[in-house]
Amino acid sequence: MNRHVSIFLVEDDVLIRMIVSDMLAELGDRVIAEAGAIDEALPNAASADFELAILDVNVNGVKVTPVAQMIKARNCPIIFATGYGFAGLPDEFYDYPALQKPFQIDALAKAIDDVSKTSD
Repeated sequence: MNRHVSIFLVEDDVLIRMIVSDMLAELGDRVIAEAGAIDEALPNAASADFELAILDVNVNGVKVTPVAQMIKARNCPIIFATGYGFAGLPDEFYDYPALQKPFQIDALAKAIDDVSKTSD
């Protein structure tokens, strides 16, 4: 696999964020911005130079919706990560791809490939 996608990662659990970063590095992608809280994520969502966002649906008990809306406005692909199943997705993003946590590297790679194809 020889791709190099720059990724914005929002995940409130530091250990999960590290694991996902490691998986992305193994896939040849790189995390160029990350956040563990909504107030950290918003400035990155507005201005960081990324090609794809992976967003935890529930960040410290707060829905990630305002961050997702900002990224959507930039026409940037989003993959949601959720421990709550697809019912946990914000209403306006119900048709976006989502990974059920915990997920394996193969599922992550497929999700990135799928959104990369649709955004080309």
